[in-house]
Amino acid sequence: MSDFIMRPEDERTHPPDASVNFNESVYTNGFDTVSLVGGWMRLGNRVNEGHAELSVCLYLPDGRIACQFRRPTITDNARFEAGGISYAVIEPLRSVSMRYDGDLVIVTDPDALRDPKALFASGPRLPGHVHWVHEAESPVHGGEPVGDHVETMYGRDFSLGHFNQHGRVRGEIRVGDERWSIDGRGWRDHSWGPRYWQAIYYYRLFIANFDDGSAFMLLKITDRSGVARRRGVLLVDGRYEEVTDMDVMTEWTDQKDPARVRIGVRTAHRKAVIDGEVLRLAPLRNRRQADGETLVSRIAEGFTRFTWDGRPGYGMTEYIERIEDGEVVGYPL
Repeated sequence: MSDFIMRPEDERTHPPDASVNFNESVYTNGFDTVSLVGGWMRLGNRVNEGHAELSVCLYLPDGRIACQFRRPTITDNARFEAGGISYAVIEPLRSVSMRYDGDLVIVTDPDALRDPKALFASGPRLPGHVHWVHEAESPVHGGEPVGDHVETMYGRDFSLGHFNQHGRVRGEIRVGDERWSIDGRGWRDHSWGPRYWQAIYYYRLFIANFDDGSAFMLLKITDRSGVARRRGVLLVDGRYEEVTDMDVMTEWTDQKDPARVRIGVRTAHRKAVIDGEVLRLAPLRNRRQADGETLVSRIAEGFTRFTWDGRPGYGMTEYIERIEDGEVVGYPL
């Protein structure tokens, strides 16, 4: 990607700019395809607001979700460590680790996540531990734009620099007295710059890995005027192929949550039709006060089984969109 610069030092934190909503975040996910256990962790430093955003969401084999969401206090952007999460670079652009130690809220009915205040006030909790190491199976995709003319992946009001990478994931999850090993694959990203979640009008993001080492990251992002951008890559034989076109068809539940998806993708080298089935969905949200108004976004995080050319793979479906007048703005697209 000649429009972007990627330096090993970009694996570290960056000096925050003066914007009140400066964010620097790291995200990793990992799934064991035998036990079908896994999940994702994220830490976003919002040092100019004095806190971080901590997220842990684990999909357990029996259908439960174990999760934690907090805003721990931070005073600088020197490290990725807050509230029980820590993230370390083992080898720049090749290997990183992430861990969480702390309590987890145990969710037996995902609908309880629609009222997080009540859930986190009285929901059952167990001690938790997550640790995994990501080892690269792909190049790094993205980086920092070379100039103001370059369009960034999510838009400059959501992040300036952004890169991501697929890889092998090994580690473990412990919830209470239960323990699971992770020996599978996953995806990670790292971004920095101004961010409000409500800057996204709506998008559909799909991430997956397959046992043969192939993978994808696919994004369709649409602005308020209805103009959509299609970004992403297919990973084939260790190389990323940039997406040139993409169509998304979603099947919805009665609660307007994504249930299944069919994605048509074209690169310069191939065409693909990929089907996805959301196995477990965490229906999350984000709120922000702006000019006396409460702005709300739906963030639907689905553990998903994908099928590409008859091969099963696992990963995430993420639907983010504004909620206006009580309705998600992207439905039914």
